[in-house]
Amino acid sequence: MLRRNDRRFVLLGIPLLSAVITAFGLVGQPDKSGADVLVSWLISLYFTTGYWLSNYQLWRWLLERFPSPEQTPRRLWVLAGLALLVTSAATVVLTLPLHWVRPAYFPLTPAALWQGTRFSLVPTVGVLTLYEAMYFFEQWKANLHRADHLARASTQAQLDALQGQLDPHFLFNNLNTLAALIEPDNVPAQQFVEHLADVYRYVLLAQGRATVPLAEELAFVETYLELHKARFRENLVVETQITPAALARHVAPLSVQLLVENALKHNVASREHPLHLRLSAAPEAPDTLRVENTWRPRTAGLAPGTGTGLANVRSRYALLGAPQPVQTRAAGGTFVVDLPLLPAPAPRLP
Repeated sequence: MLRRNDRRFVLLGIPLLSAVITAFGLVGQPDKSGADVLVSWLISLYFTTGYWLSNYQLWRWLLERFPSPEQTPRRLWVLAGLALLVTSAATVVLTLPLHWVRPAYFPLTPAALWQGTRFSLVPTVGVLTLYEAMYFFEQWKANLHRADHLARASTQAQLDALQGQLDPHFLFNNLNTLAALIEPDNVPAQQFVEHLADVYRYVLLAQGRATVPLAEELAFVETYLELHKARFRENLVVETQITPAALARHVAPLSVQLLVENALKHNVASREHPLHLRLSAAPEAPDTLRVENTWRPRTAGLAPGTGTGLANVRSRYALLGAPQPVQTRAAGGTFVVDLPLLPAPAPRLP
């Protein structure tokens, strides 16, 4: 199935290329009549259409099998070899009907068929080179567009995180907690302030980074939870089960923290109904970080969430090329979010 841009290229390119080939074949033959020129062009149009479409299908098939930039050299080598075979086969198939009509002009001898194949390889290589160049340009534009969206989403997430920390409820609760803790030589108060500084420090360090190691994000989340444990105490129960292999994988910065923050902000956490929060990456699901919490939405207090933060996480992971989307579900009194774990980015050359 031809795409619209490809169809336009074919409809313009085939007649133009066949006209160029016809003009090249008529060089040195000024005595050709208009009818002869028309017949030559129609024959050239017939062969050009067959060669073009057969090699185009070959190129599209190889592009589906080797789509990534890392596979481009392999795709080009395979394309070079198969294009020769496809062009040779097309020469035989296209010559057969004309041989039945005019066998003297279109012989099926190996020498004649090889000569036709060699002649057609030049425009075939040119057309395939144009397709590769167009594909490369489209990928370049898509990567620029994707990088721009990713930068905007990352910046928005960082701003949301900073605004969340400056939220009046957050500051009010933390100041009350700090006031209750600060006493002469009170070590917990000092630790609370240090944790608060660590939170801001991580948010600032995360700026400009598309992904961070899961180990870094979890260390930040642990610091973030320490702030809230000072307020929730036994009402917040946190369990972490992460395999060592998962710690080396990457996540979008502040994405795990946002899920934890949503759980704390929108669910009841009391002595009667403790909030259970679990972060896990099991060996049977090595590509997924699961964040789950007891689902008991607050009936009063903070306004209900708008879902903007979770939508931002989904958007960022899509822009990062995650192998699967961010998935959420709520069942049996538990809210679960599955975050895809990303491979570590390739190191930049100095």
